[in-house]
Amino acid sequence: MKRLVLITAAVATAFGGTAVAVAANTGGASNDVSPVAAKGIAWKNCTGSLAGKAECAQIQLPVDYSKPKGKKISIAVSRVKATDKKHYQGVLFVNPGGPGGSGLAYSAGLSRWLGGVGHAATAAKYDIIGFDPRGVGDSKPALSCDPNFQNPIRPDYVPHSVKEENAWRAKSAKYTAACKKKFGWLLPHMRTTDAAKDVDHIRAALGQKKISWYGFSYGTYFGATYATLFPNHVRRMVLDGNVNPKTVWYDAQLEQDKAFERNIKFWFKWTAKYDSLYHLGKTQKAVEANYYKARNAAKKAPIGGKIGPDELDDIVLNAGYNTGYYIPYAQALSAWVTKKDPAALLENLNPGGDDNGFAVYNAVQGADAKWPRNWKKWHNDAAKLYKQGYRFNTWSNVWFNAPVATWPVKGGPALKLQGKKGLPGILMVQGTLDAATPVAGGFNLHKVLPTSRLVVELGGKTHANTLNGNKCLDDKVAAYLDTGWLPKSKPGADATCKADPSLNDPNPNAAKSAVAHTAGKDLPVGRP
Repeated sequence: MKRLVLITAAVATAFGGTAVAVAANTGGASNDVSPVAAKGIAWKNCTGSLAGKAECAQIQLPVDYSKPKGKKISIAVSRVKATDKKHYQGVLFVNPGGPGGSGLAYSAGLSRWLGGVGHAATAAKYDIIGFDPRGVGDSKPALSCDPNFQNPIRPDYVPHSVKEENAWRAKSAKYTAACKKKFGWLLPHMRTTDAAKDVDHIRAALGQKKISWYGFSYGTYFGATYATLFPNHVRRMVLDGNVNPKTVWYDAQLEQDKAFERNIKFWFKWTAKYDSLYHLGKTQKAVEANYYKARNAAKKAPIGGKIGPDELDDIVLNAGYNTGYYIPYAQALSAWVTKKDPAALLENLNPGGDDNGFAVYNAVQGADAKWPRNWKKWHNDAAKLYKQGYRFNTWSNVWFNAPVATWPVKGGPALKLQGKKGLPGILMVQGTLDAATPVAGGFNLHKVLPTSRLVVELGGKTHANTLNGNKCLDDKVAAYLDTGWLPKSKPGADATCKADPSLNDPNPNAAKSAVAHTAGKDLPVGRP
């Protein structure tokens, strides 16, 4: 789940807030009554881009829940309060995925998205809670191991010799060593289960017996983890773009390699359909050939002096995530290939990446589950996939995860997700052509959580696609959040929605598409 580069500017947040210490127990669940519940959290006005849109606070929680009186960390939390008090529905937590995605801006974001698809009245019934999970963003400390690690221009993702592969291995191991040196004390406590316990203590601090949850991408695994640990503290839960519980985490990236190859070919084929506009080839194969020609050339002479083959892959990968990027990236690639104009590609370059997100991504996955420690397996699996034709994302995914190969924490065992007694009905949504979280994950998680109902978006190519303008999906989500409505249980999918053709197959010739099309959500979901 590679980092998403937004067409719109990313929302930066900052805030002032007094840290509130929350007493913690040592078991798998926290008490319904917290010492701070009566007086509440010390909310203050947010600053930065959230100013006037939400309240913010810091909450102190234990690093290690087996030592509740030990060292503390601080979790950044934001809140958009319900305005429809008559029909108040409680608190609704939102997590955008990752792991490593900052969620502080999503309290206002989720409210805005629901309003944007005609369901502002639903948003008004909830206190919407955004937060930066432990190690992320404005939470303290925020992990960052080497801010220069992803600076352009990096070595080619695809190693063409043992020397090139060893260069990436050494680079990744050096990153791991930096993480150990700076945050070795925190890394063993970066499991999703630790973050779920944080959420439950925030729940108690809010004075709530139950929470509702809206999780995108990794946020589905996060939510399912919370539901497994605290089934009696769940009121409602929307899980969109579902992680496969059978592939946590090493095998998940192998499955993504296959799905992204398919989806990037969808974009090549779509671009060929509009060759009169983009002049990149009249067939999928012709566009693909032009892309790899540009990629190979970028290794010798970086585009605009800043975009090598890796950086080009990272930009274009977003078209495999979201069809909203089809038009702008076809325009950008066309401008470079046909006119040698790098401006549009440079506008979408994210120099240096997000080291905080990258560090937390590796920290959580490294702690959550066991990973191969024998590099031969990493190499052989990637080489096999690449030889089979899955070349676009395979080696890129290897290096995004490679720090875990030498991670100081030998993670696992992975939590066995379960639908325990007391768990209410859950609404799951899954696109059949989602690349970041392939469709099998939706069906497998649905089986693990028997009270869930699965809505499948037929032909949906955009990752975690609710609240993007597909009325069939969005109305079902709103009905569930409003009343708890769920479709009747059926074998397989419990309900289906067709992908919206105007979103799934955008038309650059339409007047409304004259400018770069963006999906309804203006903040990213998925890997940071």
